[in-house]
Amino acid sequence: MARLKVESLGLEIEASSQENIMTSLINAGAFIDNPCNGKGTCGKCKVRILTGRVTEPCATEIKLLTKEELEGNIRLSCMIEAVSDVSLEIISKEKEHRILTSGYVPEFEFKPAINALEVMVDHPTLDNQRDYENLLEQAFDTKNIHWNLLDDLKFSETKLEGIFHKQDLIDIRSNNDGGRYGIAIDIGTTTVVAALVDLKTGSELETASVINPQKTYGLDVLTRITYAMENPEKAKKMLQGSIVEGINILIDELCMKTGQNKECIYEIVIAGNTTMLHLLMGVDSTVIGKSPYAPIFVKSKTLKARDIGIVAGKMTMLYCMPSVSAYIGSDIVAGSYVCGLHDTEENNLFIDIGTNGEIVLAHNRQLLSCSCAAGPALEGMNISAGMRAQDGAIEDLTIGETGIITQVIGDKDPIGLCGSGILAVVREMIKTGIVTKKGSMIKMKDMTDDDYRLSFVRLNDKKRELVIKTDKEPIIVTQSDVRQVQLAKGAILSGFYALLNKAGITMESLDNVIVAGQFGAHLSADSLIGTGILPEAVRDKLKYVGNASKTGAYMALMSTDVRQSIEDLAHKMEYMELGATEGYERLFAKCLLFD
Repeated sequence: MARLKVESLGLEIEASSQENIMTSLINAGAFIDNPCNGKGTCGKCKVRILTGRVTEPCATEIKLLTKEELEGNIRLSCMIEAVSDVSLEIISKEKEHRILTSGYVPEFEFKPAINALEVMVDHPTLDNQRDYENLLEQAFDTKNIHWNLLDDLKFSETKLEGIFHKQDLIDIRSNNDGGRYGIAIDIGTTTVVAALVDLKTGSELETASVINPQKTYGLDVLTRITYAMENPEKAKKMLQGSIVEGINILIDELCMKTGQNKECIYEIVIAGNTTMLHLLMGVDSTVIGKSPYAPIFVKSKTLKARDIGIVAGKMTMLYCMPSVSAYIGSDIVAGSYVCGLHDTEENNLFIDIGTNGEIVLAHNRQLLSCSCAAGPALEGMNISAGMRAQDGAIEDLTIGETGIITQVIGDKDPIGLCGSGILAVVREMIKTGIVTKKGSMIKMKDMTDDDYRLSFVRLNDKKRELVIKTDKEPIIVTQSDVRQVQLAKGAILSGFYALLNKAGITMESLDNVIVAGQFGAHLSADSLIGTGILPEAVRDKLKYVGNASKTGAYMALMSTDVRQSIEDLAHKMEYMELGATEGYERLFAKCLLFD
């Protein structure tokens, strides 16, 4: 059995002869880009072999890696096995990721589930030797005091404070022992965002965010489900453990930044897509990935946070918000509530653009929803030069006769394209005629010798490419990259029209198109409309609300009335399966065209 050594991580592991190097690294907890989940199609899981021997390059590697990369001992870790002990370097563009933590917050009345009651407690005497438990039950007017509350209680105090979760007493403390806090969390496929909230005032004291630790097992929902299908004995535990660990890291960071005691965190409210909530709860998610795509649960869940390993207070409560279906999760329900879709006479269309495009239409006080598989291209994944939104990522650009002008995050040298960047590229390629209506890149013979586009369009073997020149390695946009965006465009736009058709209304009838989500917040109207993801007719109707999922979790944390309204909204929302809709294939094909 060979040993793998990754010096930069201080990692040394045994590699089984039955598994590729990527699998060995993932099982050891190392992160390596693998959008395709080791299928050998994305070309992202690159490593540089420093010492030792691995298997010879296969046809897939020869196709996806350049001659220079192969000569420099760069290999695809999903395609190779260790022949001897190997020292290697993981090649990743990942640095500090730009994560959206805020969003629009409507006015609402605070009415948190966590409340406090101060009481005066009589002490036992020789004449009246009642036990303390009996005295506390009488003082707090309850008959059910959890045995944990009797531990470490300062019985010498006369004035005590009881902390209640709705009607249940969950803590007893001296009235000077600290504040009451809660945490609102949005678990996204790509990112996790948490906010520490003062439950007395509703003030958001601090936010923290992290890339979803489950990225190790796949960068989107389907690849994580596939990982669970292929590793039935260990996947559930590992996927749950990684997200719980990520949440615990965020809790520690929030408490460190604010100086608050974790024991004073009394409730955590979580919104997320249906798969993320299944993985968090340790419930089988594989059913979501196969027909008929029926999840195990969609109802909200209330439990003690520690029951699934979240480390906060010993009696901290956890509330997971309700979903609608396998692909309309509590993040969309929360966002729909924040945007007032439950209480409007207007025709409003809400869209959360990410790995999936979830869309909700409010019409005649009815809510109709669908989910379209936009794919990871719109977040920079499955793109040959794709990366997350971090320093060095091109987020916008223009193409003109003077060349290509880039806008790069962090004002750094460009090293790749994030989601907004690849959309900007395709937008400009359409505008300049480099990409045709059908999505094909222009043929070299169709350009004259004085065509300015010849300076950045080239043939690589028989494949056409757009070349973005930099001071270092050029950034390449391929025909395949354009197709990825085209498929995402077709999926989202067809979902948009399918909902309108179902409701029997026209584009002109819409009052607002509301764009939400981590990714959507960074997309300009020019990119959304210039690529055809949204039609030109809605340009003046676009509104951006930021991270509405986290805002919905915050509102549910601060109000039981909001919580009930969200429960009602989830029950009311109708889900439409696009694939089962009559005429959808024709609609999708039409929406693929770049008009």
